[in-house]
Amino acid sequence: MRVRNHIAGLAIAALVCTNAGPAFAVSKEIIQLQTQVQTLSDQVARMQQSLDERMGVLRNLVEQSTDSVNKMSVAVTDLQRKSQAESTDTASRLEQVSGQIQSLHDTVDELKARLAKITKQLDDMQQGGQNLAPGQPAMAAVPAGAGATAAAPAAPPPEVLYNTALRDYNAGKYDLSSQEFGDYLKYYGNTDLAGNAQFYLADIEYRQGNFETAVKDYDKVLEQYPGSPKVSAAQLKKGYALLELGQREAGVRELNSLIARYPRSPEAAQARDRLRRLGVTPAAPASPPKAQPH
Repeated sequence: MRVRNHIAGLAIAALVCTNAGPAFAVSKEIIQLQTQVQTLSDQVARMQQSLDERMGVLRNLVEQSTDSVNKMSVAVTDLQRKSQAESTDTASRLEQVSGQIQSLHDTVDELKARLAKITKQLDDMQQGGQNLAPGQPAMAAVPAGAGATAAAPAAPPPEVLYNTALRDYNAGKYDLSSQEFGDYLKYYGNTDLAGNAQFYLADIEYRQGNFETAVKDYDKVLEQYPGSPKVSAAQLKKGYALLELGQREAGVRELNSLIARYPRSPEAAQARDRLRRLGVTPAAPASPPKAQPH
């Protein structure tokens, strides 16, 4: 603005001088003044061109920076989406592996129970052989069908029924497995594996999306079979089911209760991981009471 004002002033001065002088040849001073005006005008034009070029460069830099920021934003959003998907997939796989491990534990427990039963039968047979007097003939086996006819069994043996239900559960035949576990509880509700059968009934409801029924069935494990090895797993899955129902406060409370009751269990580790993904700090395990001075 100062340069333009200066040029305008020089131009006015040149006009004044031109009008004021007599009508004779232009003086040397006026020619010099006009030359200076033209020089200044050329400088202003060059400065304007340089300014326009620099503004264009700056505009291109700003556009490139904006494009880079937009690309980075898209990349970060995509990375967050992939991370969330991987986290969900990892949690699902962890639950599947946990279910498979529980099934293996159940199979081992069942094998232990059957081995203990066979061992007891062998001991009884050996004891009976030792009590048999020398020279006394052994009791002849009663042929099948002799004597009074026995009533047909109402259900398969407990080992057969439980193993069949567990096999169908692992194969994903949930409707059939649910019926078989229900039969097991109906006929053998007081056995050591009854709590396991009740847990799998609840777990089938959970896998089929019937979360309200699953919560009730998990409660049956906790209330009716407190000595079952499935208690911690039932409380964990109950917490999951409550979260699926949108009952966040109740679900968090159930998971923290599990951590407090079984702090070193695998289910407690899963509960801590789930709470962290919810943005909740897991409850610290209760410290053992201090010994009272004598």
